Amino acid sequence: MRPTAKFSISFGLVTIPVAAYNATDTAASVSFVRLHTADGGRVRNQPVCSLEGTEISPDEIGRGYRTDDGTLVPLTDDDLDALPLPTAKTLTILAFVAGGDIDPLQIGKGYYLGVDGPAAAKPYALLRDAMERHRRVGLGKIALHGRETLAMIRPVEDVLVMQVLLWPHQIRPMTGVLPEREVKVAANEVQAAETLMDSFGALSKEDVHDHYREALEEIVAAKLARREPEFAAGEEQPAGQVKDLMAALQDSVRAAKRARGETVETEGTDEADRAAGAAGAGRSGGGARSSGRTATRATARKTATARKTAERQPAKPTATGTAKAGSATDAAAKGRAATGKKAAAAKGTGAKKAAGTARKTSAAKQTAGRGRKAG
Repeated sequence: MRPTAKFSISFGLVTIPVAAYNATDTAASVSFVRLHTADGGRVRNQPVCSLEGTEISPDEIGRGYRTDDGTLVPLTDDDLDALPLPTAKTLTILAFVAGGDIDPLQIGKGYYLGVDGPAAAKPYALLRDAMERHRRVGLGKIALHGRETLAMIRPVEDVLVMQVLLWPHQIRPMTGVLPEREVKVAANEVQAAETLMDSFGALSKEDVHDHYREALEEIVAAKLARREPEFAAGEEQPAGQVKDLMAALQDSVRAAKRARGETVETEGTDEADRAAGAAGAGRSGGGARSSGRTATRATARKTATARKTAERQPAKPTATGTAKAGSATDAAAKGRAATGKKAAAAKGTGAKKAAGTARKTSAAKQTAGRGRKAG
């Protein structure tokens, strides 16, 4: 590889001459050219002078700066080299911070930094090993291609890598991005989402393969051969609005497990189903679920509950036993009623006899009293 720039890293009083190499290859990505749809002719971007109306060669193209009033001021390479910037030839490290403190939105193009001369080998390795052990990245400024920019230096394996960073004012604010009204997410829904995240696993080589490029090349080959393109049949991804969020999360967990060849539980014993049970207890209403598997599990659980309830309850008497028990009860009730009547009659008869005896005794006493008076 050919270096795109050469400069020095200033690490305190230590100076490390380095050469920067492009770490990315944009030519490997899919690109298109513009065509005239009427005849298929190539549409080119030709540099044309706005004053003469003629095409200009690359050797005649220079730089210019547009002022606020629209005036164009030409600038040469000598003008840019004369800028009083210490960053023109040196990347001065200003601070060492944790890598997580860098906003990923600021990270731009990457460069491999190699040693520029034998004398740079030892300080290069010193800075690399120190950042690796200290788990820090270096932040500084550097002028590249006529512009000063922020830069981050970090160790990657045995190489120092420089990432160009955007200035903070180049990051747009988030105004108008968030929903207009606050959205509340239940704790059980977050738990189900975390279960789904855990089910994804690690990236594979197939995941980071550029399938789009291969499919595009197949379409081009098919057009050249005047045939239909041939694509491997893939699983169609579900589309449409999600109405039952919990059911969608559970189905996603099961689909991820099936994709890895794992056995999918059907009786609701995995983590997603336990989270779904908690969700069902926390939700009021929610409607019937669209998943047939969920309905099957609910029916099975109801059947099992009914069986357990039946086992706990005592056995009910049969119709014949009930009739016999009823007859015996009626007979006993009739016997008790008859006994009660006889006892009441006996009590009545005894009371009558006692009343008659009392009357006779009272009459005898009165007769005896009259006899004593007469004598």
